[in-house]
Amino acid sequence: MCQMFAGQEPENYEYQSRSLRLNGQSTSLRLERKFWCVLDEIAASEDTSTPLFISKLHAEVLNLHGEARNFSSLLRCACLVYMENRQTQNISKLAAVG
Repeated sequence: MCQMFAGQEPENYEYQSRSLRLNGQSTSLRLERKFWCVLDEIAASEDTSTPLFISKLHAEVLNLHGEARNFSSLLRCACLVYMENRQTQNISKLAAVG
């Protein structure tokens, strides 16, 4: 079982930094490359760019909670929620066909 996890390509979990603007301020976010791939997919599904999607999400978090503590972790969890929802939708589609 560990081969499935430990045997993945190291590029998947390499850190990658991207610069963007959040609330008009330039900043840099550092996430594992695989998370950036998922964020790119989420943004594409929302018909927007990744920086704009992240900026909108950041603004929503500020609106809901007044601050964005540990925003990088929130982005990682957003990726997991997206993947879980996508999996649920796929299972529903299969059940409807079958």
